[in-house]
Formats: sequence, structure tokens, C-alpha cells
Amino acid sequence: MFTLGPKGTVMLIAEIFHSLQGEGELTGVPSVFVRTSGCNLRCAWCDTPYASWNPEGEPRSVAQILAAVEGFPAARHVVLTGGEPMIAKDVRILAAALRDTGRHLTIETAATVAPDGIACDLASLSPKLLNSAPDPAEHAAWRKKHEATRWQPDAVRAWVDRYPYQFKFVVARPADIEELEHMLGALKRDIPRHKVLLMPEATSLPQMRE
Repeated sequence: MFTLGPKGTVMLIAEIFHSLQGEGELTGVPSVFVRTSGCNLRCAWCDTPYASWNPEGEPRSVAQILAAVEGFPAARHVVLTGGEPMIAKDVRILAAALRDTGRHLTIETAATVAPDGIACDLASLSPKLLNSAPDPAEHAAWRKKHEATRWQPDAVRAWVDRYPYQFKFVVARPADIEELEHMLGALKRDIPRHKVLLMPEATSLPQMRE
């Protein structure tokens, strides 16, 4: 079980909601999503800017988060996402508490931070490709930080060696395939092809089909 200090553990939560998982191996599974606010990257095509570019949310204690999750008793899967959940304050306390409810816990992460024993049933790893870099003309400082942070092979190996996992890459052009194959090869691990999922970068259905 987890323990709290005198003031409890509080973290910034962008939203908690119930939906069907829309990505990866568990597509279609009813899940409760706990979205932490805050990210160490700034992807150009980020679809949750309120959890990264402009972090918003409400400070919530672990107890409050658990109560919100318990509000959806039929959902036996929880997805801890962001932003980047692995930089959230006391995320390991939250992960352990969520798993203690008996639910399956997926952590969606860019894998820039090593797990260090965090409770997790499925590591959904989404290392960022060059296509994710923000415009240097508008965000020069973030471009530099993003490029220095987005690929951390030692952290990725730590996830792959310890947890059930899947890779999710956002691809926008054919060259992205060559890039991600190089990244996977650099891990020096036997990564099964069915564990590598490609998601087209698009903001509309016609773009996605194209």
C-alpha cells in the first residue's frame, strides 16, 4: 500500500475521463484515463497542448484521483497519460495506488525517463521522431531542449527489459520509417514487429487516409 505525508501527495491533473482506448494493443477496451499536466517535450503536432505547451489542470491528491477512478467501477483498465506522466510529482505513489485497486495499469510515456520500478502492466512507449520537433523560428529554446531530450535509449531499454510493452511511433513521411528502424536497432534488443505500431500524423480524416 502507499503512504502519504502530513499534507498528502498532490499533483496537477489535466483531466480524468472514461472512454475507449483508441490506440495500441488494447484498442476498444473501456478505460479510465488519468492525464497529468506537464511535459518535458514540446511536440509540434501535440494534440493536448493544455497538458504540455500550456499546462492546465487542478491540483488533486492521490485519494481524490482514486475516488474519481472509482466513479467508473465497470472499467477495469486505467491509463496514466499526459503530458509526460513520468515527470509528475510522486507518480510512483499514484501508480502503485491505482494498481492496488486491482485494475490493469497502462502508462503512456515518451520513454525519456527510466521506470525505476514503477507499477505498470503495459508500458506504451512513444519515442519522438524528428518530425516532432517544434519550429526553431518560433520556439528556439524549446527546439534545442526537445532535440536533446526526445530520444533516451538507456531509458527505453529499462522499460523494455522490465515490463510488457508496445511501441507507438507517430509517422508523417516515408523517411520516418528509416529513422525509427535505426532507433530500434540502436536498442540492441529483439523487438518483435507486432510490438511496433505506426500512427499517421494527421489532424483530419482525409489527411490520415492520405
